[in-house]
Amino acid sequence: MSDAYDETAVLAQLNKILELELAGVVRYTHYSFMVHGFGRIPIVSWLRGQADESMLHAHEAGELVTQLGGEPSLGIGDLLGEVTHDTGKILQESLEHEEEAIRMYAELLELVKDKSILLEEYASRMVADETRHCGEVQKMLKMPG
Repeated sequence: MSDAYDETAVLAQLNKILELELAGVVRYTHYSFMVHGFGRIPIVSWLRGQADESMLHAHEAGELVTQLGGEPSLGIGDLLGEVTHDTGKILQESLEHEEEAIRMYAELLELVKDKSILLEEYASRMVADETRHCGEVQKMLKMPG
């Protein structure tokens, strides 16, 4: 590992990630209440699983903030664009949220690449996880046939 990373920038990015993941908990939980129709049960289950995972991601980001000597943000990221029962719109908003997460983690990766094995591996793992989530949502948005 070479030069030290910019601690202020890394802590700020981790706090943005924390806020985004906390917003994900709220978003996915809200979405799970709004789904209606024949496909409701598996979609609600998936959405609640995403809410649980967002909470785990928030915990991990917050722990890193404090491990690095920072203070975790009390803020929360952007919430919902609109209230809807339309499963397609819910999934589209979910996709946009996951794409934002990829951007946030990729920005962290740029800040720490070749400077911190811990943070580099964390950011890389999270980019991979969020990319996998995008793939899942993209598949759900495809019409069969």
